[in-house]
Amino acid sequence: MDIYHPVTIGNLALPGNLFLAPVAGYTDRAFRSLCVDQGADFSFTELVSAESVIRSRPDLKVPEAPHPVNILLRPADNEQRYAIQLFGADPERIGLAAALLGPWRPAALDINAGCPVPKVVRSGAGAALMQDSANLGRVVEEAVRASEQFLGAIPVTVKLRSGWDSQSLNYADCARIAVEAGAAMVSLHPRTRAQGYGGRSDWTCIADLASRLSVPVTGSGDLAAAEEARRMLRETGCAAVMFARGALGNPFIFAETRALLLAQPYRPPGPGERLAAALRHLERLAADLGERRACVEMRKHFCAYTKACKLGRAGIAGGAALRNSLVHAETMEDYRRILEEAGLLFE
Repeated sequence: MDIYHPVTIGNLALPGNLFLAPVAGYTDRAFRSLCVDQGADFSFTELVSAESVIRSRPDLKVPEAPHPVNILLRPADNEQRYAIQLFGADPERIGLAAALLGPWRPAALDINAGCPVPKVVRSGAGAALMQDSANLGRVVEEAVRASEQFLGAIPVTVKLRSGWDSQSLNYADCARIAVEAGAAMVSLHPRTRAQGYGGRSDWTCIADLASRLSVPVTGSGDLAAAEEARRMLRETGCAAVMFARGALGNPFIFAETRALLLAQPYRPPGPGERLAAALRHLERLAADLGERRACVEMRKHFCAYTKACKLGRAGIAGGAALRNSLVHAETMEDYRRILEEAGLLFE
């Protein structure tokens, strides 16, 4: 099989195997839309609390309403297929939340069993589910039941870490239990919860899991360049790769990776093109959040875009000073003015 190929997840057929991972605080629908523009084959929302979905139930009848949860759940205008990722530790509450997702018509429902953030873990959710694999199975079962009853039997998928710490690498057991409970795909970020986002991910865990499961395995971890995605696909035998931090500020990584996998020519965008994309991101985010809040949210995104400019061979002179100006921008015009004064909007 070619290294770039379609992926089938339960009853969902995807045209390719380059996915955008859920990244809290970053993969808003505005950013996802840019990744889709650049060829992402599938994308995931930021993790969404099952409790927040349940509590906002009156608003769920109007998916376009500007409720914070609605904004997290809504697909981008160009997203033909996307997954909503839920987190929670109570199977019944996961099932109830999943049952309420119909208005958004997600193509899949993803269960987060890998988030290492303390406030998520303290609730028994995220990576804490891997310490209670039996409950993980019950969570998946309830999600599958709700999907079959209320969502047209869309596939349920699960995102795992390699384990809680180096002494409890139980990803294989957790994945087996999830699949037996009905999961149609398992995504693995092969770092432990104790590692957080430090150290290196262990791709041998992805290869091991891909050799064990009958469902697709998606690999994640340390994918900051197209060449690394190709190497993961070749070395691990995973069905798909999932870009996380490597895509932040760099939605172009999808087009670049696809071109590499298909042996097609590719011209990396220069700093001006990258920052023009950042302005489109800001405009789309402002349409969701309003200009004031979007401008605050975009400060971190613009820092990511300017750092990603180093991926282009030209780079940005005075990048640190530019970022210092951008993090003080308060309006869309501020952002445009700063970039224009730096001579970066047009190549």
